[in-house]
Amino acid sequence: MLSKKLVSAINDQIQYEYYSAFIYKAMQAYFEEEDLPGMANWMDIQFQEEMSHAEKMFAFVCETGNRVLLQSMETPRNEYSSPLEAFQVSLEHEQIVTSRINALMDLAQKEKNHGAQIFLQWFVTEQIEEEASVSHIIAKLKRVKEDGRGMMMIDQELANRTFVPATAE
Repeated sequence: MLSKKLVSAINDQIQYEYYSAFIYKAMQAYFEEEDLPGMANWMDIQFQEEMSHAEKMFAFVCETGNRVLLQSMETPRNEYSSPLEAFQVSLEHEQIVTSRINALMDLAQKEKNHGAQIFLQWFVTEQIEEEASVSHIIAKLKRVKEDGRGMMMIDQELANRTFVPATAE
């Protein structure tokens, strides 16, 4: 059983996961316009991952006999000065998500809700991977700076990313 406080906190995170997906979809549109299809693909996969994270939390709330309450979202940022800036914003966003997931885990631990802790552990681990993945791309983008050939190599690499649903992991 989940406390009302924990249900409310998970509901807020569900909303934030949907908002995260919206952010990545806007970034995909930016990269599409910049003719960087690999980076657009990477952001589309990120969009799909965030949607699956929201759905995973949605299912958990429902499976525990509680109700998901959806809210409105703010408009995501749509413009960036460079691919590097877009990925830096992505990293900053993932760091916020990490702090939010950690706060959920702290609440589950405080309430001694072992089921919620086990459920949230997947997200704690996922956030380590999310931040590392974006950090590696940022390091590469910093290395190539404005070199078009380097940018195209990174773009081609990012085109190979594929989606793996959260429920399958």
